[in-house]
Amino acid sequence: MGSTCEMNAAMCVWRRLPLFVLASSLCLYLSRAEDSGMENIVTEKKAEESHRQDSADLLIFIMLLTLTILTIWLFKHRRFRFLHETGLAMIYGLLVGVVLRYAIHVPSNMNNVTLSCNVNASPATLLMNVSGKFYEYTLKGPIGANAVNDIQDNEMLRKVTFDPEVFFNILLPPIIFHAGYSLKRRHFFRNLGSILVYAFVGTVVSCFIIGLLMYGCVTLMKQIGQLYGDFFFTDCLFFGAIVSATDPVTVLAIFNELHVDSDLYALLFGESVLNDAVAVVLSSSIVAYQPEGDNSHTFEAMAMLKSFGIFLGVFSGSFALGMATGVVTALVTKFTKLRDLPLLETALFFLMSWSTFLLAEACGFTGVVAVLFCGMTQAHYTFNNLSPESQDRTKQLFELLNFLAENFIFSYMGLTLFTFQNHVFNPIFIVGAFLAVFLGRAANIYPLSFLLNLGRKNKITPNLQHMMMFAGLRGAMTFALSIRDTASYARQMMFSTTLLVVFFTVWICGGGTTQMLSCQNIRVGVDADQDNFIGPDGVERSSTKHESAWPFRIWYNFDHNYLKPFLTHSGPPLTATLPTCCGPLARCLTSPQAYENEEQLKDDDSDLILNDGDITLTYGDITVSTDATGAHTSGTAVGGVAVNSDEALDRELAFGDHELVIRGTRLVLPMDDSEPPLPLDSHRNRHKYETMS
Repeated sequence: MGSTCEMNAAMCVWRRLPLFVLASSLCLYLSRAEDSGMENIVTEKKAEESHRQDSADLLIFIMLLTLTILTIWLFKHRRFRFLHETGLAMIYGLLVGVVLRYAIHVPSNMNNVTLSCNVNASPATLLMNVSGKFYEYTLKGPIGANAVNDIQDNEMLRKVTFDPEVFFNILLPPIIFHAGYSLKRRHFFRNLGSILVYAFVGTVVSCFIIGLLMYGCVTLMKQIGQLYGDFFFTDCLFFGAIVSATDPVTVLAIFNELHVDSDLYALLFGESVLNDAVAVVLSSSIVAYQPEGDNSHTFEAMAMLKSFGIFLGVFSGSFALGMATGVVTALVTKFTKLRDLPLLETALFFLMSWSTFLLAEACGFTGVVAVLFCGMTQAHYTFNNLSPESQDRTKQLFELLNFLAENFIFSYMGLTLFTFQNHVFNPIFIVGAFLAVFLGRAANIYPLSFLLNLGRKNKITPNLQHMMMFAGLRGAMTFALSIRDTASYARQMMFSTTLLVVFFTVWICGGGTTQMLSCQNIRVGVDADQDNFIGPDGVERSSTKHESAWPFRIWYNFDHNYLKPFLTHSGPPLTATLPTCCGPLARCLTSPQAYENEEQLKDDDSDLILNDGDITLTYGDITVSTDATGAHTSGTAVGGVAVNSDEALDRELAFGDHELVIRGTRLVLPMDDSEPPLPLDSHRNRHKYETMS
C-alpha cells in the first residue's frame, strides 16, 4: 500500500516536471526579453542624446560663420582694413574654444567606466565579450593621466574635433578648385616663368632652410633636456614643407579691393596656388623617405633619389589626372546638348570637378594638385561650352563654397587651440620656428628675385620684393597638413607651433598689409585690364603691349589652332587648321557653333602674345606690326615715312579706337579715352597734315 502511494506520488511529480521546466524557461525568456528591451531603450536614449549633441556642435560652427559674415559686412561698410574676415573667424573660434574648455563642464559619471582592463597595445578596434554578447569599441585616442576623471568633458571636446580627413576630402577641394577656376590667366601666364621659380625652387629652398634651422633647434633642446620624445631630421624637413605652404588670402583680398599692381597680385596669387600643391607633394615625398636597414632616419643617397622620383611621379601623375578630367568634361559638354538643361549641366560640372580630388587620392596621387589643374582646364576649355546660366552658376557656386570652407577652417583653427587634447608647446621650438619661417621666406624671395631680374624686362623692384616677403602668410593648407597626423610627440609639437605661426601671420602680417603698401609706395587703383610701364623719362605711361615668353607664344599658337577648336566651340574650325588629309576627322570634330563663331575672336589669352609676328595693330592711317623679336614697325597706309618709336606708338594708341588684326580676324578694341592724348611734336604733326592733304 505504501509503495503504491509512493509510486503515485512519483508519477505525479514526473507529470508536473515538464510544466515546471516550461514555466522556468518561459520566465527566463521573459526576463531576457525584458533585459534586452531595457538595453534597447538605453541605447536609443544614448543615440538620441548623441544626435542632439552633434546638432549643437554643428550649430556652434554655423553661428560662428553667421557672426563672421555680419561682422564682415560691418567692417566693409565702415571700410576697416586692419583685420580680414579670416582673422575675425579665428578670433570668434578662440572665444568659443575658451567657453567650451573652461566654462562648460559635464557632471562626471564613472559608474560605467572600467579602468582595470590592461592590454599590451592600443588596437584601432577592440572586441569585448560581455556575458556572451560581443561589443565593438573604436579607439579615439590617448588620454592624459590627469584627465582620466574628466572623461565626459573630454568626450564633449572630442565632439567638436573633426576627423582630419574632413578637411582634405570636403573642405579643401572647393578652395583649391576655386583658385584654379578663378585664375586671371592673362597676368598669370605673363609672369608664368617667375611664378614657377618661386613656387617650385623657392618652396624647396624654404623647406630645406627651415628644416636645417629646426634641426639645430631640436639638437639644442636635446642638449639642455627640453626634448621629451623622438624628433628626427626627417621630422624637421616635414615641418619645413608644411610651413612653406603660403596662403595670403588676407593680403590678396586687400590687393583686390585696392587694385594694386597687377604683376604683384599675379606673382603672389600664382605662387600661393602652385606653392600649396608643391608643399603637399613635397611633404608626402619626405614621409616616403625610407633608407634600407634598421635605422630609418639616416641619410642615404638612393633613398633620397627615390623620394625625388616619388615627388616627380606624384606631381606629374596628379597634373595629368587633373588635366584629363577637365578634358573629358569639356568633350562631354561639347558633344552633348546638356546646355539645354542648365541644372543638369551645372550638376555634372560640379561632380566631375569634385571627383577629380577623390580619384587622385584613391589612385595614390595628390588631390590638391589634380583639382588645381582641373580647375584651370575647366576655366580654359569647359567654361566656353557651358550655357550662360551654367557659367554664372558654376562661378557663384564655387565662390560661395570657397568662402564658407575657408572661414570654417579659420574658425576651427581658433577653436582647436583650446579643444585639442594633446598640445605640446615648447618655447624654444616656437621661437626657432618663427625665426626659421622668416629666414626661409627671405631665402625664397630675395635671391630668386635677383636671378629673375637678370632676364626680366619688367623688373621685380625692391619694394615689390619687400611686399612679397611680408605677404608670406600661412593658412588653411598649412593647418590641414599639420592636423592630418598628430599621433607622435613630434607631430603634436609641430601642430601646436603651426597654429601659433598661422595666428601671427594672419593677424599681424595680414592686418598690416595696407600700412605696408603705403610704406613701400606701391601703386594702388591700377586698372588690371591696362598695362602700365615707366618710360625712360620716369613718367608712367599706359600701353597695350607686353612682352611674352616665346614658349608661351608657341603654346598659344598650338592651343588656339588645335586644342580650343577640338575641345570647345571657340577658335577657328579644325577644317581650316588641320591638313587636307584630315578633312573627314576635322568635320567630325568641329561643332556647328564653331562655324558660326568663325569670324569672332573668343580667346581670352589673345592679348598675351602681342609680340607674335602674326599681329598687326591698325589705327586710322597708321599700321603697326611686330616681328618675331618683338621690334615694332609703324608706317602710314597712304604713303609717307615710317616711324620706329615706342613712344610715338604709345602716343598714337592714346587717341580713340584701334583694331587688332590676328590671322584675318578683326576685333575693334575700345581704348580708354578718359586721359587726354599726349601732344605730338611739331615735325610729326606737320608730316601728318601734309599726308592728309
